[in-house]
Amino acid sequence: MDKRKVIEAYRRGFLTPQECAQVLGIESSHLKRILEDYPSDPRRPITLDNHPASG
Repeated sequence: MDKRKVIEAYRRGFLTPQECAQVLGIESSHLKRILEDYPSDPRRPITLDNHPASG
């Protein structure tokens, strides 16, 4: 699974912090650091499949 999609699912409330860390294969304590490094752009379209967003 695409790690960006996992992070977006967490930010949208579909995953708990523990679930997010587990899917990413990291310790929960490292999740905050990763989230700080990952840009949050609400204008960026998110697709739910493995194909890039069109348009």
